[in-house]
Amino acid sequence: MPRVPGYQDLNMLVYNITIKIEQSIASAWLKWQQEEHIPGIMASGCFTQHLFYRLTEPVEPGEITYVIQYFSSSKENYKRYIKDYAPALRQKAFERWGDQFIAFRTVMELVN
Repeated sequence: MPRVPGYQDLNMLVYNITIKIEQSIASAWLKWQQEEHIPGIMASGCFTQHLFYRLTEPVEPGEITYVIQYFSSSKENYKRYIKDYAPALRQKAFERWGDQFIAFRTVMELVN
């Protein structure tokens, strides 16, 4: 059975964000994610850990795609994040990067 390293709770909820960014902002955006945005999300206390990926296939010319997964031990913690933290953090992203990125969000539960 697949498991996230160090994560034992099989009732976890995964908040999955897929982000396409323009190549022109790649380095600065990656640094901002690692040093500011992801730590801001984790500071909410709503998630126990995260994983950060770069999509390798399919890749559209001129775009870079990342996937960030945040792991929550309960639906209540996820809902608290969406209500109390997400609006301000999303606003900061739009203020900083404007229309140079697009994000798709999904929520998943572990099946097995």
